[in-house]
Amino acid sequence: MAQTKPVVVVVGSSNTDMVVKCDRLPHPGQTVTGGKFVVAAGGKGANQAVAAARLGAHVVFVARVGTDSFGQEALRGYEAEGIDTQFVVRDPDDHTGVALIMVDASGENMIAVASGANHRLTAADVRRAESVIARAGVVLVQLEIPWEAVRTAVKLAYEHSVPVILNPAPAVPLDDDLLSRVSYLTPNESEAEGLTGIRVVDEATADQAAEALLKRGVRHVIITLGARGAFLATQERKLLIPAFKVNAVDTTAAGDAFNGALAVALARGLSLEAAIEFSAKAGAVSVTRMGAQPSLPREDEIAEFSAERVA
Repeated sequence: MAQTKPVVVVVGSSNTDMVVKCDRLPHPGQTVTGGKFVVAAGGKGANQAVAAARLGAHVVFVARVGTDSFGQEALRGYEAEGIDTQFVVRDPDDHTGVALIMVDASGENMIAVASGANHRLTAADVRRAESVIARAGVVLVQLEIPWEAVRTAVKLAYEHSVPVILNPAPAVPLDDDLLSRVSYLTPNESEAEGLTGIRVVDEATADQAAEALLKRGVRHVIITLGARGAFLATQERKLLIPAFKVNAVDTTAAGDAFNGALAVALARGLSLEAAIEFSAKAGAVSVTRMGAQPSLPREDEIAEFSAERVA
């Protein structure tokens, strides 16, 4: 890859994750004891920003945090990663977002989020970053922030001919006007179902869901299928890019690792297939470690992972 750092603008959420690792996930009304407790930085926007920064991008993060200790710690963490935080607003009227996460022995998880300051990110907050959006290699957005902030980020990037990756998580209805301005849409199976009504359980149903999204104006659909890989669909081609087999301990940030890596790879000019393969490696490394941001790999770790697969 080229040595010049590509510019990636991430517009999204910032949370503090409180994680309990337990043998199994509880049923409603049930208590499961004996778990290990970890506090880690999280939030889909922040995770993807950190993922991109660790993989060599110059990342500008547009977000809101509270003035509480969680917000202060989050900002220190972003700055330590080399992330540009000039567009991270300190909100005196709401708390920093918090996520409560349970992870079982197989790496599956359950998550509840108190959004706090994330839900106060405004279109005006995003417009203040227009100058950096205009010169970015890629703009990366998710859906843990208000709709108008998402729409503004996509619109500004589109007007400046900057590719947009939209990770539609959590899944909400998306209109065709927005989708037509999205360069790369990256749902997982459940998000693809939420957007199309088609239950994605295998490559054939992924094909059906992707086709429905292409017909609504998206240029590239990448449906992540966990251990099966990622299904790529464009108007010209469709193919499944296999995942890398690893022993998963926590899948919490797998999608965020994938999306952050995809932004870096595309901003550097890699082909789409090569970019997805690079992203799959980032996701694979991330699930072998606990926590959201602590699990996100650096460039040398991806290189080491690749070398191990060749050896």
